[in-house]
Amino acid sequence: MKKIFNKKNLISLILVVLASLLQTYCFQVFLFPANMVSAGFTGVAIIINKIFSNVSIAFLIIALNLPVAIICLKGISVRFTILSTLQFVLTSVFLNVFSFNFIFTDIILNVIFGGFLSGIAVVLALKADASTGGTDFIALFFSNKFNKSLWNEVFFFNATLIIIFGFQQGWVAAGYSILYQYISTLTINRFHQRYRRVTMQIMTKKSKEILQMYTNEYNHGITCAEGYGGYSGAPITTLTTVVSSYEIKELEKRLLEVDPECLINEFVTNKFIGRFYVAPIK
Repeated sequence: MKKIFNKKNLISLILVVLASLLQTYCFQVFLFPANMVSAGFTGVAIIINKIFSNVSIAFLIIALNLPVAIICLKGISVRFTILSTLQFVLTSVFLNVFSFNFIFTDIILNVIFGGFLSGIAVVLALKADASTGGTDFIALFFSNKFNKSLWNEVFFFNATLIIIFGFQQGWVAAGYSILYQYISTLTINRFHQRYRRVTMQIMTKKSKEILQMYTNEYNHGITCAEGYGGYSGAPITTLTTVVSSYEIKELEKRLLEVDPECLINEFVTNKFIGRFYVAPIK
């Protein structure tokens, strides 16, 4: 029980519940009143519901996502699959439990605010090492495999689904739906930075201690360059490594624990050629 309810899992559960609640809010306040359709399997569920009104969206969300969840059970991790399944099941439940009233009558405002908040809902789920199901499962499966973000590719796939929706509901609704999804994708790319790389330069007098900590705890290479301080003339070592932005905060903390006087310089790496390790989603 202690293993299940540790701090990390508790935070993940809270984030998953918040993601489900926010996703439900976006559906009822922004998406449905503007007659738009969501992307991914949720969008497919909405399309089927519009054709066969006697089949509930909540039931369809679960029915469409469960097969993919089973496939991802081995492809990613058991923990990820359980949390993701909990997310889309909760969304299905919340759609039947809650009834949020719309705020805007202007469709552009619905698109902008709805798209942004929908992206935040996905980011919350990703921060919990989960997903909102559907095409998110597929994106994370291949992102985990190739160590790169694939949200732009997912956007084009989702846009194709929405175009199909356009044949049934009209092109105006489909156009707004694609714009809604585009804003959501921009939000995810802005706030979810797991696959972005950052170069770190660490200047320290305790290079041996830092190297021992780094090689024991991280799966990245690191380069050492001996030098001296231009003002003091004291010997100093510059350590250079490239890490995922997902690891930055924890690594900064560990470096300062080993050497409180070290200097750390960070800058974004726009292009990296060679093997690079990204910790898989657990």
